[in-house]
Amino acid sequence: MKKENNLTRRSFLKTSAIAGAVGVIGTGSAGILTSCGSGAEKGKGANVPLKEPGSYYIPELPDLAADGKELKAGVVGCGGRGSGAAINFLNAANGVTIVALGDVFQDRVDNLAEKLKTEKNIDIPADKRFVGLDAYKQVIDSDIDVLIDCTPPFFRPEHFKYAVEKNKHSFLEKPICVDSAGYRTIVAAARQAQAKNLSVVTGTQRHHQRAYVESYKQIMNGAIGEITGGTVYWNQSMLWYRDRQPQWNDFEFMVRDWVNWKWLSGDHIVEQHVHNIDVFTWFSGLKPVNAVGFGSRQRRVTGDQYDNFSIDFTMENGIHMHSMCRQIDGCANNVSEFIQGTKGSWSSNGGHVIKDLAGNVIWQYDGEAEKASFQQTDPYTLEHVNLINCIRSNKPIELASETAVSNMAGIMGREAAYTGQQVTWDAMTAAPLDYTPADLNIGKMDMSGFTVPVPGSGK
Repeated sequence: MKKENNLTRRSFLKTSAIAGAVGVIGTGSAGILTSCGSGAEKGKGANVPLKEPGSYYIPELPDLAADGKELKAGVVGCGGRGSGAAINFLNAANGVTIVALGDVFQDRVDNLAEKLKTEKNIDIPADKRFVGLDAYKQVIDSDIDVLIDCTPPFFRPEHFKYAVEKNKHSFLEKPICVDSAGYRTIVAAARQAQAKNLSVVTGTQRHHQRAYVESYKQIMNGAIGEITGGTVYWNQSMLWYRDRQPQWNDFEFMVRDWVNWKWLSGDHIVEQHVHNIDVFTWFSGLKPVNAVGFGSRQRRVTGDQYDNFSIDFTMENGIHMHSMCRQIDGCANNVSEFIQGTKGSWSSNGGHVIKDLAGNVIWQYDGEAEKASFQQTDPYTLEHVNLINCIRSNKPIELASETAVSNMAGIMGREAAYTGQQVTWDAMTAAPLDYTPADLNIGKMDMSGFTVPVPGSGK
């Protein structure tokens, strides 16, 4: 049985109505509407850009991708996120379709096939519905242009590697790896994708959420001065889990309950909190050099991972980022990011606000104006709009390399908490850490190795 709470992954996307004067600031070819509060005139001196305009990437985010050549996609990982990504892809453009599906479970493939038939009148024939651990190869070897990979995170590095070998563009749901071995596979495949002019977009959808994009532009323009530190949060109630059913073997139980097992998900600091960590690494342009922190397992009922982490990251230039995440019922919730600068601060909490050092609001994103100006405001769809536009315009985008940085930061934080030791970027990226089970197969597995880490024990 599936257990869920009322807080969904997308609840944080709701933006509050914003009052104030409205001005237009362009993002690519699409205008973004923003508000300036009464504190704007109180800033002292002109802003000094952190980066010159044109030296950093800003996606164009129209409602729909431009028309162009027909694109055929295959979906690997047909559960809830895979089904959602399939519909997002189809809603992002005209002239796109899905022609092949793959999963380790037949019911997942058939359920998505039925959804596509019912909602989009797309018929996936039986010979294009692939099942098993090698289903990803069969999907990629089909006549597709784009791989949509939404499997449990553990599987994504090898899938991406194979897609690049076969010259396929990719959408990779985040996180894109769970361990050091996977990180290196991703980085190598990303370099090959660049060499082959393949487009790769990852599921860190804040990069395609207009409020975050416009906030990033403001910070790059010097609105808060030099970045001096920040704090990122994903504190929520307990995530879903599945009770083991008598007919499930070891593999099926773990994969159907994947979000609670560290080899499959990377633990929630990697699987979920990577979004918030990614905002800081994206906005600052920095990677962590070391991490120290702690975590524990208090109330999780399945799996072998923690339900809370608190990590202090030291970044390349010596500033600190504090990372906090928790999945426990009955506690204070907060899903947001805060960045401090020499002239002020920015926070995504409360509608994407920039304040000066005296606490005056000097800029705020206007979510209501966005709704009035655009029909498509869902970043889960807009990331596919951008991917399709980049493919059709032959202007490749490659986000796996950037996501690998925030992904490795999450891995560093997890291992620091698991071991109780300080871990470094150099050591972790070179480490032999590999979460692949010794007896990985679709059936009985040795469950004795899936234990909850004990800090300081060396285990």
